[in-house]
Amino acid sequence: MTTSSKRLWWLLVVLVGLVACTKGENDGVTTATVAASEDAAIRPTPTTELPDSDEPLYQDAAATIPARVEDLLSRMTLAEKIGQMTLIEKNSLRPDDVTTYLLGGVLSGGGGSPNNNTPQGWAAMVNEFQAAALETPLAIPIIYGVDAVHGHGNLRGATIFPHNIGLGATGNPNLVQQIGQMTAVEMAATGIYWNYAPVVAVPQDIRWGRTYEGYSENTALVTQLSTAYLQGLQTPVSEGVWVIGTPKHYIGDGGTTWGSSTTGDYRIDQGVTQVDETTLRAIHLPPYQATIENGALSIMISYSSWQETKMHGEHYLITDLLKGELGFGGFIVSDWQAIDQMPGNYYDQVVASLNAGLDMMMVPYDTVGFIATATQAVTNGDVPQARIDDAVRRILTVKFQLGLFEHPLAQEELIPLVGSEAHRELAREAVRQSLVLLQNEGSVLPLSDGVGTIFVAGAAADNIGIQSGGWTLEWQGTTNNANPGTTILAGIDNAVSASTAIHYNKFGNFDPFTNEDGSPLIAEVGIAVIGERPYAEGPGDDGDLTLPTEDLAMLANLRPRVNQLIVIIISGRPIIITDYLPEWDAVVAAWLPGTEGGGVADVLFGAYPFTGTLPYTWPRSISQLPFDFTNLPTSGDDAPLYPFGYGLR
Repeated sequence: MTTSSKRLWWLLVVLVGLVACTKGENDGVTTATVAASEDAAIRPTPTTELPDSDEPLYQDAAATIPARVEDLLSRMTLAEKIGQMTLIEKNSLRPDDVTTYLLGGVLSGGGGSPNNNTPQGWAAMVNEFQAAALETPLAIPIIYGVDAVHGHGNLRGATIFPHNIGLGATGNPNLVQQIGQMTAVEMAATGIYWNYAPVVAVPQDIRWGRTYEGYSENTALVTQLSTAYLQGLQTPVSEGVWVIGTPKHYIGDGGTTWGSSTTGDYRIDQGVTQVDETTLRAIHLPPYQATIENGALSIMISYSSWQETKMHGEHYLITDLLKGELGFGGFIVSDWQAIDQMPGNYYDQVVASLNAGLDMMMVPYDTVGFIATATQAVTNGDVPQARIDDAVRRILTVKFQLGLFEHPLAQEELIPLVGSEAHRELAREAVRQSLVLLQNEGSVLPLSDGVGTIFVAGAAADNIGIQSGGWTLEWQGTTNNANPGTTILAGIDNAVSASTAIHYNKFGNFDPFTNEDGSPLIAEVGIAVIGERPYAEGPGDDGDLTLPTEDLAMLANLRPRVNQLIVIIISGRPIIITDYLPEWDAVVAAWLPGTEGGGVADVLFGAYPFTGTLPYTWPRSISQLPFDFTNLPTSGDDAPLYPFGYGLR
């Protein structure tokens, strides 16, 4: 063994010893997983350890990546190859399962945080999994993935940027690129170098629960902003260390038909995209082509179907089009337990998805079942060995490109930047640029900071969870203030002069405030913050898009008590407001702004101008959905309430 090899070995020994002294964070291990991991009969057989005199080429950082990949691939057994293709969620694993099953990847789903939900807690957890990977005979590091779709959302205290619908309203690729870069820094600080973002869907029906994850209904805007985000995300955070993105969900997830989903009570999410290939290529393919040309190294497949064929089994679109025609050289990953939705039994599902061209399988709970099934499929000749080698070659290439073999652990020196003032200021700037002024009767906006009395109402006015939306601390989001940040109410408080009286009641009940003669106090201005409560994916499918009942009751209470009423809409898509507009003086679409609600007040009080424009067409009534964008009226009752690109100044 050479001197350098000995140093690496003893460094690993020390690291593993330290990690072993750290309290484990993986408390969600299932009984089935534990039992299976103790069953020696189904454990894969690793490669025999290399002799001390052999320093493999793949460990030589000076060698070319193709040479390193081929050297490593030549040393791998089938068990090690299939292990590399297996991606498991962290609560279904103990760290030593990574060693036992030679796993290639681990992920945190929505809410998949360590018990100690701090940057230090995340780094310790991920490092422990990584140390377990480095204990395998070939010491191949894992790649750890998260859905950091608007910042490192599972991490408490991370900077939470506006969701993509708000970034679409900014129309600013330079801003979006910076957001990608800062997200990468906060991820790398916790040892995570794989982001399941950006969503490059082009949503055509805003009833979809993932509308806010799409930048726009407009293909060109989605292409521009998703490319900018990917470029920022994949900017190195330090020498030889960077994060990769995952354009998703390939392909046509934004074009599914209402009522076509067969998943639980979902209505459109995971449904069927019933368009011809010309339309599929024109609307939904360009963002993928652009992100591939700009360095995309992983792409996630959609749950949805194209013309009745589940995308996870679509050989033509995955292998022929994506890998062949578009020349995608990275690896393809499945979505969460998505192969289980394929036709047939589990064996059939595994065979079909592997042969369609998937490289890494997100089988979050089924380590043993997938490995055993995939192994049997190769043994039976139903999945060619060449298909396995192609998948593993792609995965290893990306791991080498990421520098994981040289820098597998968390970049803990970056922890002070997580949720830092500079990152939060960028998020606040994104909020400012995302606001769209829909109505401004009598030029009530911008407000003077010297207004005498302001009544603020609505649950969303003082709730960081609501203003952040889904994919924040939990999969479906949360309606509490568990994250540090600035609520919209706090931003208003900070924006006004000392002479202004701010009163808040989430129900709009201001009966206690009276004049000296006992008559009701009428505020010069009322600010009502209304809109959707957090949701994600299929649970967010909504066939009505109406305001919550509690918001309507609040507005009824507030309107008689103010001279001018400003309504701020917090939502993941346009909602139906047509009948209420005569009662409202000004209306602002604020989307899902994230943790930095102060940006809303910055624009309301004129410190910054309104610059946002609608990334989606705003319907006059629910009956207009889905829009026929090829024949959309521009005037009259059949026209949308507000067109794409609308925004007052």
